[in-house]
Amino acid sequence: MAAPFTSLKYPFTIDAARGRVAEEEDYAAHVEQLIKQVIFTAPGERINRPDFGCGIKRLVFAPNSVVTAALAQVTIFQSLTRWLGTAITVNDVKVAAIEERLEIQIAYTLKARQERRYLNLAVTR
Repeated sequence: MAAPFTSLKYPFTIDAARGRVAEEEDYAAHVEQLIKQVIFTAPGERINRPDFGCGIKRLVFAPNSVVTAALAQVTIFQSLTRWLGTAITVNDVKVAAIEERLEIQIAYTLKARQERRYLNLAVTR
């Protein structure tokens, strides 16, 4: 039997019922939280890892176009591969500029389980 998995929940919260820091016990949910951290953290935001993150939020002020979507797609793919390459294989990243938002679709495989998963996000201006 595999050892139980626990990590801190993201975003950081307090479990009021237990009176302590909330924990994540599902490995797949933990990895999804890591993906969100990489995507929504801007380079320079973390003190001890100034180059960590993707910085997708900085594109909020760029013209919402095919070019912006292509830049976001490459940036997300490279950032996830760099920072989470030991935990996931990034199979595909698609970004579409639709009205005032960027719609992001990520297909990845959890390396520990060889389980293919999908994550859909939207960044609104």
